[in-house]
Amino acid sequence: MAEKAPSERVEYASHDEVGDTSTAGHIAADTIRENNTARLVNPLVGIPKEDLMRQVECFATDKDFLDILPLLQKGAYVAQAAVPLAEVEELDTDELEALQHEVKHRWTHPFALYATVFVCSIGAAVQGWDQTGSNGANLTFPVEFGIASGSSRDNWLIGLVNAAPYISSAILGCWLSDPVNALLGRRGATFLAAIFCIFTPIGGAVSQNWHQLLFTRLLMGFGMGLKAATIPMYAAENSPAVIRGALVMGWQMWTAFGICLGFAANLVVYRVGKIAWRLQIGSAFIPAVPLALLVYLCPESPRWLMKKNRYKKAFESLCRLRKHRIQAARDLYYVHAQLVIEHEIAAGSTYITRLRELVIIPRIRRSAVAALVVFMGQQFCGMNIIAFYSSTVFVQAGASEHTALLTSLGYGVINFAFAIPAIFLIDRFGRRSLLLSTFPHMAWTLLAAGFCFYIPESSKAHVGMIAFFVYVFTALYSVGQGPVAFVYSAEAFPLSHREIGNSWAVSGTFALSSALSLTFPLMLSKFTATGAFGFYAGMNLFVFILMFLFVPDTSGHTLEELDYVFAVPTRRFISYQLRKVCASHKPTTKL
Repeated sequence: MAEKAPSERVEYASHDEVGDTSTAGHIAADTIRENNTARLVNPLVGIPKEDLMRQVECFATDKDFLDILPLLQKGAYVAQAAVPLAEVEELDTDELEALQHEVKHRWTHPFALYATVFVCSIGAAVQGWDQTGSNGANLTFPVEFGIASGSSRDNWLIGLVNAAPYISSAILGCWLSDPVNALLGRRGATFLAAIFCIFTPIGGAVSQNWHQLLFTRLLMGFGMGLKAATIPMYAAENSPAVIRGALVMGWQMWTAFGICLGFAANLVVYRVGKIAWRLQIGSAFIPAVPLALLVYLCPESPRWLMKKNRYKKAFESLCRLRKHRIQAARDLYYVHAQLVIEHEIAAGSTYITRLRELVIIPRIRRSAVAALVVFMGQQFCGMNIIAFYSSTVFVQAGASEHTALLTSLGYGVINFAFAIPAIFLIDRFGRRSLLLSTFPHMAWTLLAAGFCFYIPESSKAHVGMIAFFVYVFTALYSVGQGPVAFVYSAEAFPLSHREIGNSWAVSGTFALSSALSLTFPLMLSKFTATGAFGFYAGMNLFVFILMFLFVPDTSGHTLEELDYVFAVPTRRFISYQLRKVCASHKPTTKL
């Protein structure tokens, strides 16, 4: 039998391995700190049933849940997974059917869950529309503001205006996610971000010089960073493990939809004359309005409420997000058990200590490294550069401005359309598999697009072949890297460090995005489009190697079980991956 990957092995410790109830929590905490056995240990496993029932009774007394004590005890016993569901005698027929239905029909969930995902999707569409508003505007606003001479100074200024939201996101917006979430919750942070995303595009549309446009886009970055660090985390915490990847990847799919809408808006207003670029930038406020209006109609994250010791509200929220109260009771106690362990590890931590612990606690450091590598792929693959500058690139390839905008719209449609299959692939095949299977192909398609610039401009195939390979590259991205990045960072960190960890990861991607956006106009003028595309093709291969070595799979596990996935020592994980590759290439000898 083939050896299982350290990040994929799911075993439960026996009672002898865990010990009695007085030491189980300490052993679980030690396992999270350094999981050399590469096992996922349910924190409730090994506790005798009588002791578990007493612990639940103490929990119910402490949190004022005595009115539902029998339900909580049944939920805790189900969460312990000591016996198959059918053998849990305490469950009545309705409860048993609900739990079995959850396994067999994984997409059957309450309206409140899908409503939450829908609102999160609107937030993603805001992100995408913000990205592409400047894409079409790049063709005309430099002319109006007198920075279209093609000089190095003007190229830097155009890049700075485009990069501004990502600079402020990386420096401020993402890092404020931790204190803002702590104060306002997931919904409050999302609402505040939406307010910024309503007013800043309008401010950009009425700016009178590039200085004012730059200022409004810097303010926009605060909302974008706060939103990007909060919404995927909010969706992940509300979603059940079996479809968490599919639901959270809605961030990328609807970001792609927002990109598509942004390109469509660019095309619609293209012929209105001198104010076209103002409408292209200003229209990005539209999806932020329903986001602000609807977010408080959704249930707050139960995990955030429990972190704030608001267990009654957390149970109410879980009851809205799960089909049956037995599922809510199970999840409530299971998450509580894991929080006890996490609290033991991170007791008394402040913002500064949590920031330090991203580096000094091995389990959290591995999450931070893996999430950053995945986000490096998001930027260095070249996809966002196409989102920012596709119209400019196609014009440089010889297309008219209208054709460039139309071709960019095609890119946006493909980006959205090919994100849909990822809904069904991300949990079935896993995050890691999707990444490793698409990056090599993204490299050669981008390289091919670059070489197509050598086709004579007089040939009809010139723009067509460039667009073709860009479209193939986009389809591969939308199935692999696109949906994985924000899913991965939203689920990789423990609850105690989820806000600051996600801030770190998203801040990193925005910092890279701002650097690439800032330098691309200069790269395009110095290296030509072929050189620029070749550079990003090489970066795809570089990131592929990093992902192979440092990114474990997270699919199929609860957010709490991922503590044990990332507790596997990095050296052990790399050693296993290399052994697996070597074993797969060994010649077989037939007898």
